[in-house]
Amino acid sequence: MRRSTVIACSAVLSAALVSCSSPASQGGQDRAGKQEKPGFLTVADDSLTGRGSLTVQLDYDSVEADGVNPQTASSARSWMLGSLVYEPLVTIGPGFEIKPLLATAWKQPTPTRYVFTLREGATFSNGRAVTADDAVGSLRRLLKSKGPYVGQLGPVESVTASAPGEVTVELSKPYTPFLAALANTPAAVLPMKEIEDGSLDVTKEMLGSGPFTVREHRQDRGWTFAKNAKYRDADRVDIEELKVEIVPQEAARLAAVRNGTSGFAFFNNVDSIDQLSGTRNAKVVNQNNSDFYYLIQNSRNPKSPLADRKIRFALNSALDRQQMADVALGGQARPTGVTPVVLPGACDPADLPGARAADDAKAALKAAGAENLTLRLAVYTSEPALGQIAQVIQQQYAAVGVTVEIEKLDDSTYNERVFAPKADFDMAIGWFAGYVDAAMVSRWWNPVVAGFSAGFIGDDKELDELIDSASAQPAGDARERTLREVCDRVDTNAEMLPLVTRPGAIGLRTDKVSPTLYANEGFGNILRNVTDFTLPAAK
Repeated sequence: MRRSTVIACSAVLSAALVSCSSPASQGGQDRAGKQEKPGFLTVADDSLTGRGSLTVQLDYDSVEADGVNPQTASSARSWMLGSLVYEPLVTIGPGFEIKPLLATAWKQPTPTRYVFTLREGATFSNGRAVTADDAVGSLRRLLKSKGPYVGQLGPVESVTASAPGEVTVELSKPYTPFLAALANTPAAVLPMKEIEDGSLDVTKEMLGSGPFTVREHRQDRGWTFAKNAKYRDADRVDIEELKVEIVPQEAARLAAVRNGTSGFAFFNNVDSIDQLSGTRNAKVVNQNNSDFYYLIQNSRNPKSPLADRKIRFALNSALDRQQMADVALGGQARPTGVTPVVLPGACDPADLPGARAADDAKAALKAAGAENLTLRLAVYTSEPALGQIAQVIQQQYAAVGVTVEIEKLDDSTYNERVFAPKADFDMAIGWFAGYVDAAMVSRWWNPVVAGFSAGFIGDDKELDELIDSASAQPAGDARERTLREVCDRVDTNAEMLPLVTRPGAIGLRTDKVSPTLYANEGFGNILRNVTDFTLPAAK
Protein backbone atom coordinates (compact mmCIF):
# COMPACT_ATOMS: atom_id res chain seq x y z
CA MET A 1 0.00 0.00 0.00
CA ARG A 2 1.34 3.42 -0.89
CA ARG A 3 0.13 4.92 2.38
CA SER A 4 2.14 2.54 4.53
CA THR A 5 5.10 2.93 2.22
CA VAL A 6 5.12 6.69 2.59
CA ILE A 7 4.70 6.56 6.37
CA ALA A 8 7.45 4.03 6.69
CA CYS A 9 9.69 6.11 4.50
CA SER A 10 9.05 9.19 6.65
CA ALA A 11 10.15 7.26 9.70
CA VAL A 12 13.23 5.63 8.25
CA LEU A 13 14.51 8.23 5.83
CA SER A 14 17.80 8.36 7.65
CA ALA A 15 18.25 4.66 7.13
CA ALA A 16 17.96 4.24 3.40
CA LEU A 17 16.19 6.54 0.99
CA VAL A 18 16.76 4.38 -2.03
CA SER A 19 14.90 1.46 -0.52
CA CYS A 20 11.84 3.66 -0.05
CA SER A 21 11.38 4.46 -3.73
CA SER A 22 7.84 3.80 -4.86
CA PRO A 23 7.21 1.53 -7.81
CA ALA A 24 4.45 3.90 -8.93
CA SER A 25 4.52 6.14 -11.98
CA GLN A 26 7.84 7.19 -13.43
CA GLY A 27 6.49 10.13 -15.31
CA GLY A 28 3.21 9.13 -16.95
CA GLN A 29 -0.32 8.99 -15.68
CA ASP A 30 -0.72 6.40 -12.94
CA ARG A 31 -3.93 4.62 -12.02
CA ALA A 32 -5.24 7.66 -10.08
CA GLY A 33 -4.49 9.76 -13.16
CA LYS A 34 -6.04 7.36 -15.67
CA GLN A 35 -7.86 9.28 -18.35
CA GLU A 36 -11.49 8.44 -19.09
CA LYS A 37 -11.01 9.89 -22.55
CA PRO A 38 -8.02 11.76 -24.01
CA GLY A 39 -7.46 14.92 -21.99
CA PHE A 40 -10.12 14.14 -19.36
CA LEU A 41 -9.89 12.34 -16.02
CA THR A 42 -13.67 12.17 -15.86
CA VAL A 43 -16.52 13.26 -18.11
CA ALA A 44 -19.92 14.20 -16.66
CA ASP A 45 -22.69 11.68 -17.27
CA ASP A 46 -25.22 13.54 -19.41
CA SER A 47 -27.93 10.99 -18.63
CA LEU A 48 -28.22 12.27 -15.04
CA THR A 49 -31.22 14.56 -14.57
CA GLY A 50 -30.82 15.89 -11.03
CA ARG A 51 -30.66 19.52 -9.96
CA GLY A 52 -29.80 20.92 -6.58
CA SER A 53 -26.92 21.48 -4.19
CA LEU A 54 -23.31 20.32 -4.20
CA THR A 55 -20.95 20.56 -1.22
CA VAL A 56 -17.25 21.03 -1.94
CA GLN A 57 -14.56 20.96 0.75
CA LEU A 58 -11.23 22.79 0.45
CA ASP A 59 -8.24 23.00 2.78
CA TYR A 60 -7.97 26.79 3.03
CA ASP A 61 -9.79 29.95 2.06
CA SER A 62 -8.87 32.83 -0.17
CA VAL A 63 -6.94 35.45 1.83
CA GLU A 64 -5.93 38.57 -0.06
CA ALA A 65 -4.81 41.99 1.16
CA ASP A 66 -7.24 43.63 -1.28
CA GLY A 67 -10.31 41.62 -0.25
CA VAL A 68 -12.16 39.89 -3.09
CA ASN A 69 -10.70 42.11 -5.83
CA PRO A 70 -9.97 39.61 -8.63
CA GLN A 71 -7.37 41.81 -10.30
CA THR A 72 -4.96 41.79 -7.35
CA ALA A 73 -5.61 38.15 -6.36
CA SER A 74 -2.28 36.38 -5.99
CA SER A 75 -3.17 32.79 -5.11
CA ALA A 76 -4.59 29.92 -7.15
CA ARG A 77 -7.33 29.47 -4.53
CA SER A 78 -8.50 33.06 -5.04
CA TRP A 79 -8.44 32.59 -8.81
CA MET A 80 -10.57 29.44 -8.56
CA LEU A 81 -13.20 30.96 -6.26
CA GLY A 82 -13.25 34.11 -8.38
CA SER A 83 -13.79 32.06 -11.53
CA LEU A 84 -17.21 31.03 -10.24
CA VAL A 85 -18.34 34.66 -10.58
CA TYR A 86 -16.03 36.31 -13.12
CA GLU A 87 -15.08 35.45 -16.70
CA PRO A 88 -12.08 36.50 -18.79
CA LEU A 89 -12.13 36.80 -22.57
CA VAL A 90 -10.62 33.34 -23.07
CA THR A 91 -10.10 30.12 -21.14
CA ILE A 92 -8.03 26.94 -21.53
CA GLY A 93 -8.87 23.50 -22.86
CA PRO A 94 -7.77 20.02 -21.80
CA GLY A 95 -4.47 20.27 -23.68
CA PHE A 96 -3.65 23.80 -22.42
CA GLU A 97 -4.98 25.24 -25.69
CA ILE A 98 -6.76 28.61 -25.65
CA LYS A 99 -10.55 28.52 -26.03
CA PRO A 100 -13.25 31.21 -26.34
CA LEU A 101 -15.14 32.42 -23.26
CA LEU A 102 -16.44 36.02 -23.16
CA ALA A 103 -14.77 36.49 -26.54
CA THR A 104 -16.21 34.15 -29.16
CA ALA A 105 -13.32 34.70 -31.54
CA TRP A 106 -10.09 36.61 -32.02
CA LYS A 107 -7.67 37.31 -34.80
CA GLN A 108 -4.05 38.42 -34.82
CA PRO A 109 -3.54 40.57 -37.95
CA THR A 110 0.04 41.40 -36.93
CA PRO A 111 2.44 39.80 -34.40
CA THR A 112 1.57 42.54 -31.90
CA ARG A 113 -2.18 43.12 -32.48
CA TYR A 114 -5.06 41.05 -31.11
CA VAL A 115 -8.70 41.77 -32.05
CA PHE A 116 -11.39 40.12 -29.91
CA THR A 117 -15.08 39.71 -30.77
CA LEU A 118 -17.25 39.78 -27.64
CA ARG A 119 -19.97 37.23 -27.05
CA GLU A 120 -23.47 38.54 -27.78
CA GLY A 121 -26.01 38.07 -25.02
CA ALA A 122 -23.53 37.97 -22.13
CA THR A 123 -24.71 39.93 -19.10
CA PHE A 124 -23.53 40.61 -15.60
CA SER A 125 -25.60 39.15 -12.77
CA ASN A 126 -27.41 42.50 -12.35
CA GLY A 127 -28.78 42.08 -15.87
CA ARG A 128 -26.64 44.69 -17.63
CA ALA A 129 -25.04 43.60 -20.90
CA VAL A 130 -21.28 43.10 -21.02
CA THR A 131 -19.82 45.71 -23.38
CA ALA A 132 -16.54 46.44 -25.10
CA ASP A 133 -16.11 49.36 -22.68
CA ASP A 134 -16.21 46.89 -19.77
CA ALA A 135 -13.50 44.75 -21.37
CA VAL A 136 -11.33 47.77 -22.24
CA GLY A 137 -11.78 49.38 -18.83
CA SER A 138 -11.01 46.13 -17.02
CA LEU A 139 -7.72 45.55 -18.83
CA ARG A 140 -6.66 49.18 -18.41
CA ARG A 141 -7.56 49.01 -14.71
CA LEU A 142 -5.59 45.77 -14.32
CA LEU A 143 -2.52 47.27 -16.00
CA LYS A 144 -2.61 50.21 -13.55
CA SER A 145 -3.04 47.95 -10.54
CA LYS A 146 -0.20 46.76 -8.33
CA GLY A 147 -1.31 43.14 -8.50
CA PRO A 148 1.43 40.57 -9.05
CA TYR A 149 -0.36 39.09 -12.06
CA VAL A 150 0.25 42.24 -14.11
CA GLY A 151 3.76 40.91 -14.73
CA GLN A 152 2.25 38.07 -16.78
CA LEU A 153 0.35 40.27 -19.27
CA GLY A 154 3.49 41.31 -21.14
CA PRO A 155 4.14 44.55 -23.06
CA VAL A 156 0.59 45.83 -23.55
CA GLU A 157 0.77 49.23 -25.25
CA SER A 158 -2.91 50.04 -25.70
CA VAL A 159 -6.42 48.63 -25.26
CA THR A 160 -9.26 50.14 -27.28
CA ALA A 161 -12.88 49.51 -28.24
CA SER A 162 -12.31 49.33 -31.99
CA ALA A 163 -15.99 48.67 -32.87
CA PRO A 164 -19.22 47.75 -31.06
CA GLY A 165 -18.51 44.39 -29.45
CA GLU A 166 -14.86 44.46 -30.50
CA VAL A 167 -11.71 45.04 -28.45
CA THR A 168 -8.22 45.57 -29.86
CA VAL A 169 -5.05 45.11 -27.84
CA GLU A 170 -1.76 46.39 -29.20
CA LEU A 171 1.54 45.12 -27.77
CA SER A 172 4.83 46.99 -28.03
CA LYS A 173 6.55 43.77 -29.14
CA PRO A 174 5.53 40.14 -29.73
CA TYR A 175 4.58 38.24 -26.58
CA THR A 176 3.62 34.60 -27.17
CA PRO A 177 2.01 33.93 -23.72
CA PHE A 178 -0.43 36.86 -24.10
CA LEU A 179 -3.57 34.78 -24.72
CA ALA A 180 -2.56 32.32 -22.00
CA ALA A 181 -2.14 35.21 -19.57
CA LEU A 182 -5.64 36.47 -20.43
CA ALA A 183 -7.14 33.08 -19.51
CA ASN A 184 -7.03 33.61 -15.76
CA THR A 185 -9.33 35.33 -13.26
CA PRO A 186 -7.21 38.49 -12.68
CA ALA A 187 -7.80 39.32 -16.37
CA ALA A 188 -11.60 38.94 -16.03
CA VAL A 189 -14.02 41.45 -17.49
CA LEU A 190 -15.46 43.53 -14.64
CA PRO A 191 -18.62 45.70 -14.56
CA MET A 192 -16.75 48.96 -15.12
CA LYS A 193 -19.87 51.19 -15.20
CA GLU A 194 -20.76 50.15 -11.64
CA ILE A 195 -17.13 50.43 -10.46
CA GLU A 196 -16.71 53.89 -11.94
CA ASP A 197 -20.03 55.29 -10.64
CA GLY A 198 -19.17 54.02 -7.16
CA SER A 199 -22.11 51.63 -6.81
CA LEU A 200 -19.77 48.62 -6.60
CA ASP A 201 -16.64 48.13 -4.47
CA VAL A 202 -14.89 45.10 -5.98
CA THR A 203 -12.78 44.65 -2.85
CA LYS A 204 -15.97 43.84 -0.90
CA GLU A 205 -18.52 42.55 -3.44
CA MET A 206 -18.37 40.23 -6.43
CA LEU A 207 -20.48 40.98 -9.51
CA GLY A 208 -19.57 39.22 -12.73
CA SER A 209 -20.93 37.48 -15.80
CA GLY A 210 -20.04 33.96 -14.60
CA PRO A 211 -22.35 31.09 -13.62
CA PHE A 212 -22.69 31.89 -9.90
CA THR A 213 -23.27 34.75 -7.49
CA VAL A 214 -22.10 34.96 -3.89
CA ARG A 215 -24.88 34.44 -1.37
CA GLU A 216 -22.65 34.32 1.72
CA HIS A 217 -18.97 34.26 2.68
CA ARG A 218 -17.64 33.63 6.17
CA GLN A 219 -13.87 33.92 6.17
CA ASP A 220 -12.10 30.60 6.80
CA ARG A 221 -15.52 28.94 7.27
CA GLY A 222 -17.02 28.77 3.82
CA TRP A 223 -18.87 30.21 0.86
CA THR A 224 -22.37 29.74 -0.46
CA PHE A 225 -22.83 30.42 -4.16
CA ALA A 226 -26.19 30.53 -5.94
CA LYS A 227 -26.70 29.93 -9.65
CA ASN A 228 -26.66 33.21 -11.56
CA ALA A 229 -30.15 33.43 -13.05
CA LYS A 230 -28.86 35.91 -15.65
CA TYR A 231 -26.08 33.59 -16.82
CA ARG A 232 -26.43 32.97 -20.56
CA ASP A 233 -26.37 29.18 -20.12
CA ALA A 234 -28.21 29.05 -16.79
CA ASP A 235 -30.66 26.43 -18.08
CA ARG A 236 -27.92 23.86 -18.54
CA VAL A 237 -26.26 24.42 -15.12
CA ASP A 238 -27.52 21.67 -12.81
CA ILE A 239 -25.98 23.03 -9.59
CA GLU A 240 -28.48 25.45 -8.07
CA GLU A 241 -26.46 25.99 -4.90
CA LEU A 242 -22.72 25.43 -4.45
CA LYS A 243 -21.46 25.21 -0.88
CA VAL A 244 -17.70 25.53 -0.44
CA GLU A 245 -16.67 24.53 3.05
CA ILE A 246 -13.19 25.34 4.40
CA VAL A 247 -11.96 22.29 6.29
CA PRO A 248 -8.21 22.52 7.07
CA GLN A 249 -7.92 19.00 8.49
CA GLU A 250 -7.19 16.45 5.76
CA ALA A 251 -8.70 13.65 7.87
CA ALA A 252 -11.96 15.56 8.24
CA ARG A 253 -12.25 16.02 4.49
CA LEU A 254 -11.56 12.33 3.98
CA ALA A 255 -14.28 11.45 6.48
CA ALA A 256 -16.74 13.78 4.75
CA VAL A 257 -16.22 12.10 1.38
CA ARG A 258 -16.51 8.68 3.01
CA ASN A 259 -19.80 9.47 4.73
CA GLY A 260 -21.19 11.49 1.83
CA THR A 261 -21.54 14.88 3.57
CA SER A 262 -19.12 16.24 0.93
CA GLY A 263 -19.54 15.38 -2.72
CA PHE A 264 -16.22 16.79 -3.93
CA ALA A 265 -12.99 17.61 -2.07
CA PHE A 266 -9.38 18.58 -2.69
CA PHE A 267 -6.51 16.78 -0.97
CA ASN A 268 -2.88 17.88 -0.87
CA ASN A 269 -1.63 14.68 0.73
CA VAL A 270 -1.10 11.87 -1.77
CA ASP A 271 -1.91 9.34 0.96
CA SER A 272 -5.55 10.27 0.36
CA ILE A 273 -5.51 8.44 -2.95
CA ASP A 274 -5.08 5.15 -1.14
CA GLN A 275 -7.14 6.07 1.89
CA LEU A 276 -10.25 6.52 -0.26
CA SER A 277 -9.64 3.41 -2.30
CA GLY A 278 -12.34 0.83 -1.69
CA THR A 279 -14.81 3.36 -0.26
CA ARG A 280 -18.27 2.68 -1.68
CA ASN A 281 -19.44 5.39 -4.10
CA ALA A 282 -16.12 7.24 -3.73
CA LYS A 283 -13.56 7.92 -6.41
CA VAL A 284 -10.23 9.70 -6.29
CA VAL A 285 -8.24 11.12 -9.20
CA ASN A 286 -4.87 12.84 -9.50
CA GLN A 287 -4.93 15.88 -11.75
CA ASN A 288 -1.73 16.53 -13.69
CA ASN A 289 -0.75 20.04 -12.60
CA SER A 290 1.76 22.42 -14.09
CA ASP A 291 2.16 23.69 -10.50
CA PHE A 292 5.50 22.77 -8.99
CA TYR A 293 7.45 22.88 -5.72
CA TYR A 294 10.67 24.87 -5.60
CA LEU A 295 13.64 25.23 -3.26
CA ILE A 296 15.02 28.71 -2.54
CA GLN A 297 18.71 28.98 -1.68
CA ASN A 298 18.95 32.57 -0.41
CA SER A 299 21.82 34.24 -2.23
CA ARG A 300 21.26 37.77 -0.91
CA ASN A 301 22.85 37.34 2.53
CA PRO A 302 26.53 38.19 1.95
CA LYS A 303 27.52 36.36 5.17
CA SER A 304 25.94 33.09 4.05
CA PRO A 305 27.85 30.40 2.13
CA LEU A 306 24.84 30.42 -0.21
CA ALA A 307 26.02 33.78 -1.56
CA ASP A 308 28.61 31.71 -3.46
CA ARG A 309 27.16 30.39 -6.73
CA LYS A 310 29.60 27.44 -6.80
CA ILE A 311 28.28 26.23 -3.43
CA ARG A 312 24.64 26.66 -4.46
CA PHE A 313 25.24 24.73 -7.67
CA ALA A 314 27.08 21.92 -5.86
CA LEU A 315 24.12 21.60 -3.49
CA ASN A 316 21.75 21.59 -6.46
CA SER A 317 23.79 18.71 -7.92
CA ALA A 318 23.12 16.72 -4.74
CA LEU A 319 19.34 16.87 -5.28
CA ASP A 320 17.64 13.78 -6.70
CA ARG A 321 14.24 15.00 -7.88
CA GLN A 322 12.96 11.60 -8.97
CA GLN A 323 13.63 10.30 -5.46
CA MET A 324 11.71 13.30 -4.11
CA ALA A 325 8.74 12.49 -6.34
CA ASP A 326 8.78 8.82 -5.38
CA VAL A 327 9.41 9.11 -1.65
CA ALA A 328 7.80 12.37 -0.57
CA LEU A 329 4.91 12.33 -3.05
CA GLY A 330 4.25 8.63 -3.49
CA GLY A 331 5.18 8.60 -7.18
CA GLN A 332 2.35 11.05 -8.00
CA ALA A 333 4.69 13.89 -9.04
CA ARG A 334 7.28 14.47 -11.77
CA PRO A 335 10.70 16.18 -11.71
CA THR A 336 10.62 19.51 -13.50
CA GLY A 337 12.75 22.41 -14.62
CA VAL A 338 11.56 26.02 -14.65
CA THR A 339 9.42 25.23 -17.69
CA PRO A 340 6.71 22.99 -16.16
CA VAL A 341 7.37 19.50 -17.47
CA VAL A 342 3.71 18.89 -18.37
CA LEU A 343 3.61 21.83 -20.82
CA PRO A 344 4.49 21.71 -24.53
CA GLY A 345 8.06 22.89 -25.19
CA ALA A 346 9.31 22.18 -21.66
CA CYS A 347 12.96 21.25 -21.13
CA ASP A 348 14.06 17.81 -19.95
CA PRO A 349 14.79 17.97 -16.19
CA ALA A 350 17.09 14.92 -16.43
CA ASP A 351 19.40 16.86 -18.74
CA LEU A 352 19.93 19.97 -16.62
CA PRO A 353 23.49 20.97 -15.59
CA GLY A 354 22.92 20.00 -11.95
CA ALA A 355 21.62 16.54 -12.88
CA ARG A 356 24.62 15.96 -15.14
CA ALA A 357 27.00 16.90 -12.28
CA ALA A 358 25.30 14.70 -9.67
CA ASP A 359 28.34 12.48 -9.14
CA ASP A 360 30.59 15.47 -8.43
CA ALA A 361 28.50 17.24 -5.78
CA LYS A 362 30.57 16.30 -2.73
CA ALA A 363 33.91 17.02 -4.43
CA ALA A 364 32.57 20.36 -5.73
CA LEU A 365 31.56 21.41 -2.22
CA LYS A 366 35.01 20.50 -0.91
CA ALA A 367 36.70 22.41 -3.75
CA ALA A 368 34.56 25.45 -2.86
CA GLY A 369 35.71 25.22 0.77
CA ALA A 370 32.20 24.39 1.94
CA GLU A 371 32.63 21.36 4.17
CA ASN A 372 30.62 20.72 7.34
CA LEU A 373 27.92 23.26 6.46
CA THR A 374 24.79 23.66 8.58
CA LEU A 375 21.81 25.32 6.89
CA ARG A 376 18.25 26.11 8.00
CA LEU A 377 15.37 24.98 5.75
CA ALA A 378 12.01 26.70 6.27
CA VAL A 379 8.63 25.15 5.38
CA TYR A 380 5.07 26.16 6.25
CA THR A 381 2.81 23.70 7.94
CA SER A 382 -0.44 24.12 5.98
CA GLU A 383 1.04 22.15 3.05
CA PRO A 384 2.04 18.71 4.42
CA ALA A 385 4.07 17.83 1.32
CA LEU A 386 6.59 20.57 2.09
CA GLY A 387 7.69 18.81 5.27
CA GLN A 388 7.95 15.50 3.43
CA ILE A 389 10.07 17.06 0.67
CA ALA A 390 12.23 18.79 3.31
CA GLN A 391 13.02 15.44 4.90
CA VAL A 392 14.20 14.06 1.56
CA ILE A 393 16.39 17.12 0.94
CA GLN A 394 17.77 16.82 4.47
CA GLN A 395 18.95 13.32 3.74
CA GLN A 396 20.23 14.08 0.24
CA TYR A 397 22.31 16.98 1.58
CA ALA A 398 23.53 14.83 4.49
CA ALA A 399 24.99 12.45 1.92
CA VAL A 400 27.34 15.24 0.81
CA GLY A 401 28.18 16.33 4.35
CA VAL A 402 25.70 19.18 4.81
CA THR A 403 23.49 19.33 7.91
CA VAL A 404 19.97 20.67 7.33
CA GLU A 405 17.84 21.90 10.24
CA ILE A 406 14.16 21.95 9.23
CA GLU A 407 12.10 24.86 10.56
CA LYS A 408 8.32 24.32 10.50
CA LEU A 409 6.58 27.70 10.51
CA ASP A 410 2.99 28.86 10.43
CA ASP A 411 2.05 30.56 7.17
CA SER A 412 2.27 34.12 8.49
CA THR A 413 5.73 33.65 10.00
CA TYR A 414 6.95 31.93 6.83
CA ASN A 415 5.72 34.81 4.66
CA GLU A 416 7.25 37.43 6.96
CA ARG A 417 10.66 35.76 6.93
CA VAL A 418 10.83 34.63 3.30
CA PHE A 419 9.17 37.45 1.40
CA ALA A 420 10.47 40.40 3.44
CA PRO A 421 12.69 42.93 1.58
CA LYS A 422 15.56 41.60 3.70
CA ALA A 423 14.80 37.90 3.84
CA ASP A 424 15.66 35.97 7.02
CA PHE A 425 16.33 32.36 6.03
CA ASP A 426 18.93 30.09 4.42
CA MET A 427 16.64 27.85 2.38
CA ALA A 428 12.88 27.55 1.98
CA ILE A 429 10.40 25.42 0.05
CA GLY A 430 7.24 26.74 -1.63
CA TRP A 431 5.19 26.17 -4.77
CA PHE A 432 4.13 28.12 -7.84
CA ALA A 433 1.18 27.82 -10.18
CA GLY A 434 2.81 26.70 -13.42
CA TYR A 435 0.29 28.38 -15.76
CA VAL A 436 -0.31 27.21 -19.34
CA ASP A 437 2.62 28.50 -21.39
CA ALA A 438 6.15 27.24 -20.82
CA ALA A 439 7.61 30.76 -20.53
CA MET A 440 5.09 32.28 -18.11
CA VAL A 441 6.30 31.12 -14.71
CA SER A 442 9.95 31.87 -15.61
CA ARG A 443 9.09 35.57 -15.29
CA TRP A 444 9.17 35.11 -11.51
CA TRP A 445 12.94 34.53 -11.88
CA ASN A 446 13.26 38.20 -12.86
CA PRO A 447 13.03 39.91 -9.44
CA VAL A 448 12.26 43.27 -11.05
CA VAL A 449 9.13 41.82 -12.70
CA ALA A 450 8.17 39.57 -9.79
CA GLY A 451 8.92 41.93 -6.91
CA PHE A 452 8.40 39.27 -4.23
CA SER A 453 11.64 37.43 -5.08
CA ALA A 454 13.96 40.46 -4.82
CA GLY A 455 14.87 39.64 -1.22
CA PHE A 456 16.45 36.28 -2.00
CA ILE A 457 17.59 36.16 -5.66
CA GLY A 458 19.79 38.50 -7.67
CA ASP A 459 18.87 40.18 -10.95
CA ASP A 460 20.69 38.22 -13.67
CA LYS A 461 20.49 40.42 -16.78
CA GLU A 462 21.46 37.57 -19.10
CA LEU A 463 18.68 35.41 -17.67
CA ASP A 464 16.22 38.31 -17.97
CA GLU A 465 17.07 38.63 -21.67
CA LEU A 466 16.61 34.90 -22.23
CA ILE A 467 13.21 34.99 -20.49
CA ASP A 468 12.14 37.94 -22.64
CA SER A 469 13.36 36.16 -25.80
CA ALA A 470 11.43 32.99 -24.96
CA SER A 471 8.32 35.11 -24.39
CA ALA A 472 8.67 36.85 -27.74
CA GLN A 473 9.47 33.87 -29.96
CA PRO A 474 6.63 31.93 -31.62
CA ALA A 475 6.21 28.25 -30.77
CA GLY A 476 8.78 26.09 -32.52
CA ASP A 477 12.30 24.76 -32.39
CA ALA A 478 14.00 28.14 -31.86
CA ARG A 479 11.78 28.90 -28.86
CA GLU A 480 12.43 25.47 -27.36
CA ARG A 481 16.17 26.08 -27.64
CA THR A 482 15.78 29.40 -25.82
CA LEU A 483 13.61 27.80 -23.14
CA ARG A 484 16.34 25.21 -22.67
CA GLU A 485 18.84 28.02 -22.11
CA VAL A 486 16.49 29.54 -19.53
CA CYS A 487 16.30 26.19 -17.73
CA ASP A 488 20.08 25.77 -17.75
CA ARG A 489 20.69 29.32 -16.47
CA VAL A 490 18.18 28.92 -13.61
CA ASP A 491 19.67 25.56 -12.72
CA THR A 492 23.23 26.93 -12.72
CA ASN A 493 22.38 30.02 -10.69
CA ALA A 494 20.69 27.66 -8.20
CA GLU A 495 18.89 30.43 -6.32
CA MET A 496 15.29 29.28 -6.81
CA LEU A 497 15.27 25.66 -7.97
CA PRO A 498 12.21 23.92 -9.45
CA LEU A 499 11.87 20.46 -7.89
CA VAL A 500 8.80 18.36 -8.72
CA THR A 501 5.23 18.94 -9.86
CA ARG A 502 2.52 19.38 -7.24
CA PRO A 503 -0.08 16.57 -7.32
CA GLY A 504 -3.75 17.51 -7.15
CA ALA A 505 -5.79 14.73 -5.58
CA ILE A 506 -9.55 15.16 -5.93
CA GLY A 507 -11.99 12.94 -4.09
CA LEU A 508 -15.61 12.72 -5.15
CA ARG A 509 -18.82 10.84 -4.42
CA THR A 510 -20.27 9.22 -7.51
CA ASP A 511 -23.72 9.24 -5.87
CA LYS A 512 -23.51 13.03 -5.38
CA VAL A 513 -21.93 14.39 -8.55
CA SER A 514 -20.61 13.44 -11.97
CA PRO A 515 -17.92 16.00 -12.82
CA THR A 516 -15.93 16.87 -15.91
CA LEU A 517 -12.26 17.17 -14.98
CA TYR A 518 -9.37 17.88 -17.29
CA ALA A 519 -6.35 15.60 -16.96
CA ASN A 520 -4.19 18.76 -16.99
CA GLU A 521 -4.61 22.03 -15.11
CA GLY A 522 -2.49 25.17 -15.16
CA PHE A 523 -4.17 27.60 -12.75
CA GLY A 524 -5.08 25.26 -9.88
CA ASN A 525 -8.79 25.40 -10.74
CA ILE A 526 -10.44 22.08 -9.87
CA LEU A 527 -13.86 23.69 -10.51
CA ARG A 528 -12.95 24.86 -14.03
CA ASN A 529 -15.76 22.86 -15.66
CA VAL A 530 -18.32 23.19 -12.87
CA THR A 531 -21.03 24.25 -15.34
CA ASP A 532 -20.72 20.82 -16.96
CA PHE A 533 -21.09 18.86 -13.71
CA THR A 534 -24.24 16.75 -13.57
CA LEU A 535 -26.13 15.52 -10.52
CA PRO A 536 -28.07 12.32 -9.83
CA ALA A 537 -31.81 12.77 -9.48
CA ALA A 538 -33.12 12.83 -5.91
CA LYS A 539 -34.49 9.51 -4.69
